Amino acid sequence: MKALAAALALGLALLEGGCGYSLGGTLPSHLRTVAVPVFRNLTAVPAVENFLTNAVVSAFATNGRLRVVGVDQADAILEGDVTGYSLQSIAFDATANVRQYRLTVTLNLRFRDVRRNEMLFQRTGYSDRADFAVPGTVAETIVATETALQQAARDIARSVVSFTIEPF
Repeated sequence: MKALAAALALGLALLEGGCGYSLGGTLPSHLRTVAVPVFRNLTAVPAVENFLTNAVVSAFATNGRLRVVGVDQADAILEGDVTGYSLQSIAFDATANVRQYRLTVTLNLRFRDVRRNEMLFQRTGYSDRADFAVPGTVAETIVATETALQQAARDIARSVVSFTIEPF
């Protein structure tokens, strides 16, 4: 028990001592705003860029570390290309109705500091996925699938925002 208390005290001392460790990243102080132009859609699936871009904008707004603004007012810009989009059936019921889907999205992303004119990161082929369940009837499934796709996009967008700002 004393060893645990000593380890916790040492950990807190190191954190308070400013040894370069932190529990969260620190964005450069001049980065306060971000713009997220509509991603380019390089897939055959119409309009996926719109709901993915909207999800990323919402995720930045929810995160709160950068305020989303227009391109002309932004300190940083996150640009993206949707290069892959697939929806796969992954679970079925006893009568072969789909019960669960997997949405996989592949993106090329660029995060630029426009104030200092430098690329903060470029990530090619970033892929993320989200699984979602759907109800029984065909009519219910159509409505639920659209809602679930939006939720899956939000989950993926939160991951994009997280790895965009957490390294700092």
